[in-house]
Amino acid sequence: MSRVNLIACHECDLLQREVAVPPGGVLRCRRCHAELVRNRTGGLERALAFSLAAVVLFVVSNLDPIVGLSVSGTVVETTLLGAVWVLYQDGMWPIAGLVFATTFLLPVVQTLSMLWMLLPLRFNRVPWGAAFMFRLCRATAPWGMTEVLILGLLVALVKLAHIASVVVGTALWSFGALMLILAAAGAAFDTRQIWARIAAVQGRGSAAEQSVSTSLPSGVVTAAQCGLVLCHDCGLLARAPAHAHDLTCPRCGAHMHLRKPASFSRTWALLIAAMVLYIPANVLPVMYTSSLFGAEKDTILSGVVYLWTSGSWPLAAIVFIASIAVPMLKILAIAYLAISTQLGSRWLPEQRTRIYRVVEFVGRWSMLDIYVITMLVALVQFQALATIQAGGAAIAFGGVVVLTMFAAMAFDPRLIWDAAEQDHAGTRTKT
Repeated sequence: MSRVNLIACHECDLLQREVAVPPGGVLRCRRCHAELVRNRTGGLERALAFSLAAVVLFVVSNLDPIVGLSVSGTVVETTLLGAVWVLYQDGMWPIAGLVFATTFLLPVVQTLSMLWMLLPLRFNRVPWGAAFMFRLCRATAPWGMTEVLILGLLVALVKLAHIASVVVGTALWSFGALMLILAAAGAAFDTRQIWARIAAVQGRGSAAEQSVSTSLPSGVVTAAQCGLVLCHDCGLLARAPAHAHDLTCPRCGAHMHLRKPASFSRTWALLIAAMVLYIPANVLPVMYTSSLFGAEKDTILSGVVYLWTSGSWPLAAIVFIASIAVPMLKILAIAYLAISTQLGSRWLPEQRTRIYRVVEFVGRWSMLDIYVITMLVALVQFQALATIQAGGAAIAFGGVVVLTMFAAMAFDPRLIWDAAEQDHAGTRTKT
C-alpha cells in the first residue's frame, strides 16, 4: 500500500486508507469520527471572492460609527477602534489590546494572508513565501472573533436602550455581513486544494505523493506506530527519523511532533492560571457606573440579573451561559481530560474526544462580556450625567478566556487513545 493512499486522523492518529469523496461530501475517521476531508467544489474561487468582499466590509465597518447614544441633544457615537481607544485612555490597556487583536488585527491578518495565497494561484503563480503565509493564516484563524463581537453588540444595545435613545450606525450592519463573509471564506479555504494547486502550478507532485511506500500490519494502526508524523497545519504525512527531536514539515515548514511536547505540563500550567483568575473575574466589579443618582458596581452575575429583570431573558440566558457557565465548564472539562488521560484511563475514549471538540469550539464565545463592556464604556460618556468604566474583573475575565483557549490547544487528544493502543498491542503480543 502506498502512503499516498493513507491519511492520519489529527485527533486519534489512526492511519486509514483515503477514499474518493463526492462533491460536498465528508470523509470522517472510522474510530473517533473527526472530519478528515471535505470535498469543496470550487472552494478556492469562492474563498477568493469572499476574502475580497471581506476587505471592503472591513473598511466600511471600521470607518463608520457602529452605534450611538442620544441624551438631551448630546450624541455620542463610536467606531470599533474608537471604543478600543477609550479603553486604552482609561488605563485598561490589556482589555484594549485583547479587543483590538481579536476583532481587528487578527481578522485582518487572516483575510490578507488568504488573499496573499489565493490571488497568485488564481493566475497560476506560486505565492511568494507561501509556507509562512499559510502558517500565519492557520495561526490567526482561531482568534478572530467577529461573530462573538456581533452578539456582544446586540447585548450592549439592549442595555443601552434603557439609558438613552440608541442610534444604529452603518457599521453595525456591515459588521453583520462581515461575520457571514468571514465564516464563508474560512470554510471555503481548503488546505488540501491550496497545496494541490501549488503542486500543479509547480508542475510536480506534492510532497505526499513523492513519499515512499509502506506496509501496514493488520488491526488498529496509528501513524506513530509506522514512524509517520502528521502535520497539523497542512495535513502532510511525513516519516519521522529515529534520531530527530525537532521535525519540520517539508511542505509548510510547521513544527511536527509524534505528540505535542510537554502537553500535560503546559495544559496544567495554563489551566491552573485560569482557575486562579476565575475567582476575581466573578467576584470583583466588571464595570463602574457613575450617574446623577450615585455610583454603582456591577459584576458579571449582576449584569445577568439586570437583563433578566428588564425582560430580556433570552439575552440574560446567553450572557449567563457564555460568561459564567462556559468558562467554568471549560475548566472542568479540560481538567477531566487531563486527569483521565494522565491516569491512563481507557474509559470511553470517543466520548472524551468529543468533549475536547466541544471545548475547542465554545472557547471563543466567552469573550462576549468583554465586547459588551467595550461598547458600554465607549458610549456612556456623558460627563456629569453618566459614565461607565471597566473594572479589574474585566482583565481577569479576559485572562481566563485566553488561558483556557491556550490550555485546550496545548492538550493533545491523541494521548486519549494511547492507552487503548497499549491494550491492542498487549492483545497482539499474547496472540
